[in-house]
Amino acid sequence: MSTFTGRLLRINLTDSYSAEEEIPRRYNEHFISARGLGARYLYNELMPEIDPLSPNNKLLLLIGVLGDTGLQGFSKWAVMSKSPLTGTIFRSISGGNFGVWMKRAGYDLIIIEGKAKAPSYIHIDTAGVHFLAAADLWGLDYRRLQEQLKKRHGPRTESACIGPAGEKAVRYAVIHSGERTASRGGMGTVMGAKNLKALSINVPTKKTTPFDPATFKGLIKSQIDILKDHPRKKTMSSLGTPYITTIVNKLGILPTKNYCEGSFATIEDLSGDRFYELKMTRTGCYACMTRCGGMREVTRGPFSGSQIDGPEYETIFAFGPLLGLNDRQFVIDANALCDAYGIDTISTGVCIAFACELFTKGIISATDTNGIELTWGNKDAIFTLIKKIGNKEGLGRLLGEGVKKAAEQIGGGAEAFAMHIKGLELPGYEPRGVKGYALSMATSNIGGSHMYGRPREEFTGQADPLIESGKGDLIARVQKEQALEDSLIACTFGNTGLDSVMYARLLVAATGITDFEDAENLLNIGERIVCLERCFNVREGFNRKDDTLPARMLTEPLQQAGPATDQIVSNLELLLDEYYRSLGYSPEGIPGVDRLQVLDLQETIEDMPTHPPKNSSQSAGKR
Repeated sequence: MSTFTGRLLRINLTDSYSAEEEIPRRYNEHFISARGLGARYLYNELMPEIDPLSPNNKLLLLIGVLGDTGLQGFSKWAVMSKSPLTGTIFRSISGGNFGVWMKRAGYDLIIIEGKAKAPSYIHIDTAGVHFLAAADLWGLDYRRLQEQLKKRHGPRTESACIGPAGEKAVRYAVIHSGERTASRGGMGTVMGAKNLKALSINVPTKKTTPFDPATFKGLIKSQIDILKDHPRKKTMSSLGTPYITTIVNKLGILPTKNYCEGSFATIEDLSGDRFYELKMTRTGCYACMTRCGGMREVTRGPFSGSQIDGPEYETIFAFGPLLGLNDRQFVIDANALCDAYGIDTISTGVCIAFACELFTKGIISATDTNGIELTWGNKDAIFTLIKKIGNKEGLGRLLGEGVKKAAEQIGGGAEAFAMHIKGLELPGYEPRGVKGYALSMATSNIGGSHMYGRPREEFTGQADPLIESGKGDLIARVQKEQALEDSLIACTFGNTGLDSVMYARLLVAATGITDFEDAENLLNIGERIVCLERCFNVREGFNRKDDTLPARMLTEPLQQAGPATDQIVSNLELLLDEYYRSLGYSPEGIPGVDRLQVLDLQETIEDMPTHPPKNSSQSAGKR
C-alpha cells in the first residue's frame, strides 16, 4: 500500500491513442511527485527549442503524493509545460476537485502530447479513455462547459477545461477546475493549441490507502489540532487573501499605477474587511478546513446576476491600485469577466496597466486603441479592453501576446514600461521594497512569480527587507522549500503550522519510503527540483542575463511607498553572485558539474555549457 499510484496515463491526441505506464520508483524517491515529477518528465521528453504552441510540446497534469488522503490542504493539482509566455519550464497549481478524481482514476500523472485534428475532449471512466468531438462545446465558457460535461457523463464528473481565450491562443489563458484555476504561464493556451477543450473524469470513489494507516491517521489528527486554533488559519477562513492588501500597502510594496508607486491612498476601500462585507458564502478546495475562498455577487458582464469565487489578493491588486482604482465591485466584475474568457487576472491587469501608462505618456494614442481612453481609473475603458483581450480583437490582440511581446512590437521605448521577468508579468509585490523578493523573482525559473520562493524572514522582521546583501543563502533555501511543498502538493494557506519534520513523518507513513524520514534529504530533493528546472532553461539558452528585473526596478526610485520610498534595486549583481555561490552555479548562473553530481543529475551535465562568457548576449541554445 502507498499513496503513490505508481502509474501515469499517456494520451496522444494526434493518433487518438492512450496507454498506461509505470512510473519508476527512483523518480518518486528523487523527485517525490507533482512539480518534481513533472520537471523530470519534461526534461526527459521535450527537445530543446520547440515552439510551446506546437504539437511537440507536452502538457502534464499531476497530483501530489499526499492528495486525497484526508490531510487538510494537500489535494491541489499541478499543470506543467513549456510556457508560451516565457519559453521556460513552467508549473501552475490549481484547486478544485480534478486532481483527486485523477488519482481515483489511478494516475499520479497524465501526459498529453500531439494535437487533435479538430476540437476535441477526453473523457475517462470505468470503460477507459474516450476521444470525443468538441465542436459543439468550442466557444463555451468554463461554467457552461462543465454543466454540459456533467449532463453527458454524470453529475460526479470533474474536469480540467479551457475557455474561449485558450482556444484563440491568448498567451496567458488558464485551465479551470470548478471555480478554481491553474492561472499563470499560459497552460490553458498550450491546451487550446492542442485542440483540447477539456479532460473530464467520472470514476467510482477509490480510497487512497497509506502505507501505515494508523500512523498517518494520527498525523492527520495532529494537523487538524494545529489548524483549529491557529491565528493565520482563522484569518484566512474569515477574510481570505484580501487581508494581504492593507499589509503590503503599509510596507510600501503594493504596486500602484504600473509599479510607479508602492502604496494607495484609499486602500481601506479594498481591505479584507470591506471585501468580507460582500462575501455571500465560504468556499474551499477538496479536503481543506481553511476554506479561504468566498462567493461574491457579479453585477456586470456575462456572469452578471451570479456569483464567483473571489477575488484573491492578486486580482485585487491587478484591478485596483495597479490601475488607479479602489472600486471593490469593479474588481469582482473584472475578475468574473476574466474568468468568462479564461484569462489570468495578473497578466491581464499588468498588460492593461502597461497600456494605460503608454497612453498617458503619448507612446500610443486613441488611434492605436480604437478610441478607448486608457486613462488611469477609467473603468469602462478597462472593462472594454478585457473583452478585447479575451476576444483577441484590436489592441487586445497585441496585449494578449503578453506584455513582453507587446512592448517589443510597439517599440518607441515601450519596453521600459513592460513589467515582467522572463516574459511573465509581475505579481502584486514591489521588488524594490523587499530585496529578497527581488532576488527570488529575478532567479525564478518560471519568471516573475511570487510563488517560487517567498522571503518569509523579510515579512516577519527577521531580516531587513531593504538590505541588498546576505540574501543569497536565504533565497536559495526558500526556493528549495517551495519546490518541496510543490512536490507534495502543500497549499500555501492550508499547510499552516507544518514544517519539514512533519512532512518527513507524513511521507514515510504515506509511502513507506524510509529515505523520506530525513528532513535534510527532503530539502535536497527541493534543491534537485530547482536545479533540474534551471538545467531545462539553460538548455533553452537562458543564463545570467535573464535573471534580471525590469529596468524601472533598477533605476527609478519607488514613490509613495512609506518605508520603501526612494528605493531601487542597486546591487542585483551582488545578490546574484551570492545566490549562484549558494547553489553551486557558475557566475553565469549555470549548475556546476560537482553540484550536478552531488544532486544525482549526471544526465544533465552534457547539456550544460562549460565556459559561457559572463553577461554576454550569447546563449547556450536558440530562444
